[in-house]
Amino acid sequence: MASFAAAILLIQYVILIIRVKFFWIDFSKPLPETLPKVSILVSSRNEELDLPNLLKSFESIDYPSDKIEFLLADDASEDRTLSILKSWSYGQENKKVFEIKTYKSGNNLLNGKANALAIMAREATGAYFFFTDADCVVTKDWVKEGIRSFSEFTGLLNGVTEIKESGIFSYFQKLDWWNILAITKVVSDLGGHTTGLGNNMVISKEAYFLSGGYENTSFSLTEDLEISRSIKNVGFKIQQQVSSEMLLKTKAEKGWMAFLKQRKRWLKGVFTLPWFWKLALSFHLLFFPAVFYLIWLNWFLGISTWLLKIVLQSFFLKSISVKSKIQLYWIWFLFYDFYYVLATFLTILYYFWPSKITWKSRQYS
Repeated sequence: MASFAAAILLIQYVILIIRVKFFWIDFSKPLPETLPKVSILVSSRNEELDLPNLLKSFESIDYPSDKIEFLLADDASEDRTLSILKSWSYGQENKKVFEIKTYKSGNNLLNGKANALAIMAREATGAYFFFTDADCVVTKDWVKEGIRSFSEFTGLLNGVTEIKESGIFSYFQKLDWWNILAITKVVSDLGGHTTGLGNNMVISKEAYFLSGGYENTSFSLTEDLEISRSIKNVGFKIQQQVSSEMLLKTKAEKGWMAFLKQRKRWLKGVFTLPWFWKLALSFHLLFFPAVFYLIWLNWFLGISTWLLKIVLQSFFLKSISVKSKIQLYWIWFLFYDFYYVLATFLTILYYFWPSKITWKSRQYS
């Protein structure tokens, strides 16, 4: 049984590698002759430290100013977020600031971020809605690449977001994000439903309103997953573009407690995924008890199995990351599994710990 569990995960990585190496899909194509108008939507709460970096990156976006608008929400911040937004937007017609004071859109109660996005979307005039977070930094070609990568039946397009590393803990988080997003890229290319990526995604205006928008989603702390479900349910495709132009940067969680709060919120969304996602993910967890058991039975077989997994996983992630012109280093993969085991154990323990989820300085059950 232990050998079977370990073998399933190894086979998964072989399939992922084959898909990347021989059946890669790059959605980018030439820009249309007439560029469409786009709307960039950002909800911010207590983001005075990171927001200036995002706004500075917005100033470098290569897109006609009369074809782009910025809708920026302050979600009842308790710091200087609102004044920063107002100062950056002052006197410019294509920049609008929203002060969010109500927490219900339509008939459904939403989390703070989804509520703010729902309010802004009703005011957006672009043919495409670009979403990112206040702690991200965008590329100058982000908008053009998003437009180029949309196909006729695409409703939601995800990019890739990378953690800005500043130490060992942040580098392992970086590998975590690459592992998650690399797998979702392959699954979405195969036509499977994955998720939205709230800090780096584009939704066509048509798909957004046909799906009912954020106000039509059920309450969730993973609103990007919920909006992707709604868009998928009305017949649009969810796709992902992996390229240097669609690669955004975001900050790492600074400590274990912040990390566990983030993962507890994510795990809420994972439990709502279809059964085949849960089954596939379970083999990532079962691999380690299985390989430890193999080591106990036959240390050579167990260690060899573990090393093979590290090689396959490393090759897969390096093959994906190079598509965005990012270099991941082999040495870190040798230690990544130790971090993964610890992070997974603590996440599961914290998930079942009787505490509320803290997100954006608010508490949710």
